[in-house]
Amino acid sequence: MIAAKDVNAYFHIIMIAYKSDLCYSFVMDTVQDSFENGFRDRGIQEHLVQKLAKDGKHSPTLVQTQIIPLILAGNQVIFQSETGTGKTLAYLLPLLQQLDPADTRIQVIIAAPTHELASQIKREAQKISDCGVVLCIGSTPIRRQIDLIKEKPALAAGNPARLSELINLYKLKPDGIRALVLDEADRLFAPEQARDTAALIAQMPAGVQLIACSATIREKTRRAIERSLAENPGRAGLPSENSRKIEVLLLPPEDVLRCNIEHQAIFSEGRDKIDTLRKYLAAVTPQKALVFIAKAAQTGNIVSRLWAKQIDCAGIHAGMDKLERKQAIDRFRSGKTRLLVTSDLSARGLDIPGITHIIQLDFPSDDDFFIHRAGRTARAGASGINVVIGDEWELRCYAGLEKKLGITVYPKVLYGGRLETA
Repeated sequence: MIAAKDVNAYFHIIMIAYKSDLCYSFVMDTVQDSFENGFRDRGIQEHLVQKLAKDGKHSPTLVQTQIIPLILAGNQVIFQSETGTGKTLAYLLPLLQQLDPADTRIQVIIAAPTHELASQIKREAQKISDCGVVLCIGSTPIRRQIDLIKEKPALAAGNPARLSELINLYKLKPDGIRALVLDEADRLFAPEQARDTAALIAQMPAGVQLIACSATIREKTRRAIERSLAENPGRAGLPSENSRKIEVLLLPPEDVLRCNIEHQAIFSEGRDKIDTLRKYLAAVTPQKALVFIAKAAQTGNIVSRLWAKQIDCAGIHAGMDKLERKQAIDRFRSGKTRLLVTSDLSARGLDIPGITHIIQLDFPSDDDFFIHRAGRTARAGASGINVVIGDEWELRCYAGLEKKLGITVYPKVLYGGRLETA
């Protein structure tokens, strides 16, 4: 373990070594016993264990094994773990367990970068707990959210801007908050949300437990969190004689991208991509597929053209009404439609069971976006397929990322209504 001190905030950095097969095997062997012992030995109480069992969850994942005891011990934690490894339950379980039923104030706030992820977190909390949960997101009437807060929920999930607004209006009182979670922390500190996230941190009471997570925690994200704490004296996590260090855990990759996902590449000129997509869908008939595009404005055009070919699909992007987005996702989640076209809005944290195929109609400019997109399939130990339909330049970029991530990309062609190896 390496201790570090920087700008008045203390970070205790725990690096789990995985640079060699020997180190990786050692790490996996040491946690295997924890998996077999289940949630009870991680300190999770029986009523939550029973709820988990009803949902088909009997053993903790690697990230849950490592994170649950730290949060139960009151530590402040920043952790990174691959998509589909169970990060949400890793922080929800210990926080829900520690709620005080006699306290009628909001005790936990969870900030997420998208409406969809916040809604998903609310749904997960309600599956395993009877506590009240309020969803606080923008682009919806604030009056309704204020009314729901009056019903004295214990947990609030939402985007930083709306959560901060409710605190500024004295409708969400921060004095009872014990923990603040930053889910998909790297996106929360991206330029478009960094100011709102920092403002929310500044509104927290002193001594609040800070938890941040993502599949990709970069150094700049860690520094941004540190800076937000340092700029707000007397607030969460600042050093004092009794302050808690922040544990930074970078968990070893579980090789979801390499072992559980088959990566494919199909060449197509830009003008032909929608037609190539149609042919691909006809050839493989995916059980449930997410189609990712970079430009939100293209969503409607793609959906319309697929509908014109009698392909049932739905589409979502950030410019849509929140209710329309929810209806589209609900249709996709329930299986009423097997195809959802989306901008990168949904690449972050969206957890829908049964997604068999990820189709990227353009290559993302950011490597992290590729990882988060692909990670929408092969969740919780399942397998899946990730295909990039790209032009010559995009497939060159894909080849470069293949080497960088250590994945294997299989070139494919569509011929005679079939998908064949190139």
